[in-house]
Amino acid sequence: MLKWFEQVEPERPAVISSRVRLVRNWNEYAFPSRLAQKESMEMIRRLELGLSDLGSLDGKTYEYAYLDELSELERKALRERRVFNSTIASKKTPTGIIISEEEDTSIVLNGTDHIRIQLLAVGFHLEELWRRADQLDDFINARFAYAYDEKYGYLTSFPTNVGTGMRASVVLHLPSLSMGKKFTGLVSEMARFGAQVRGLYGEGSENYGALYEVSNQKTLGLSEKEILDLVNRVALQLITQESQVRQMALEKHGLECADEAYKSYGVLKYARRLSAKDAMVFLSQLMSGIADGILELKEPCSMYRLMLGLQPANLQKLSDRPLGKEELDAARASYIRSELPELR
Repeated sequence: MLKWFEQVEPERPAVISSRVRLVRNWNEYAFPSRLAQKESMEMIRRLELGLSDLGSLDGKTYEYAYLDELSELERKALRERRVFNSTIASKKTPTGIIISEEEDTSIVLNGTDHIRIQLLAVGFHLEELWRRADQLDDFINARFAYAYDEKYGYLTSFPTNVGTGMRASVVLHLPSLSMGKKFTGLVSEMARFGAQVRGLYGEGSENYGALYEVSNQKTLGLSEKEILDLVNRVALQLITQESQVRQMALEKHGLECADEAYKSYGVLKYARRLSAKDAMVFLSQLMSGIADGILELKEPCSMYRLMLGLQPANLQKLSDRPLGKEELDAARASYIRSELPELR
């Protein structure tokens, strides 16, 4: 069974992935930060029991686990694969996790809220993800009554999530646009419309890989459809501008673009040691070369899968012993060499 991030969707190469996340709380219990350990465990067990037939909704196979049963390395690897964030990964209090075999659907129990529903997909699929999330939300709500206020909507641990409790986001590859002097101003302009644009692996020039996440800033005062429309609109605008800038670069500096793409492939295919920063930069340049039609691989390959796989915890999981920094750099180069297809 392929993980969601192993799939390849060539229609919109600038769109890496889509995500819809919902947070909910059970009205029988206080928020997680105010729950004693005994109450937390009781609630998690009741939730897991009530959701034991989750697979009947979508036909997926789900794994049920407690966070403290996972090793620190496994938690870090799941965080790198975006199953949950660093706050949840470092939690010491009782936390449950329900995750599909493909890792495209997950539910965190007693994280920062009682129930955190997340759906992921390769490419631009916010509408589809929302439809599935809505079905999953109704399935859970039929068994557990949510904390809800007629005026404010869903009640959550953090005020920024009150309302719909929904975050919709799209990860975009913007290597050309983000290099321009006007990009910072463009990001600020998007914020005026209620959208947040942030680097996935750092800010500004330190965002190695040029991946940017576009998401809604507010959940209160907007309907789910308005949130989806907002994120869609901003993402499409950024994609269009990225395409225009890249087309101009190809027309004016075609040889340089080709040289950069082929050099990046050469380094990735033959290097014996690669830092995470260098690997991300070269993979980004390779993605651009493929999207621009400069390079063609003999078989489909998800560059995003490689970007996730080269992260420290996921790379460490492939080894049978702990690796130091230099050994990680060597293992990273070996991993990319083995996974990167030949050119046509």
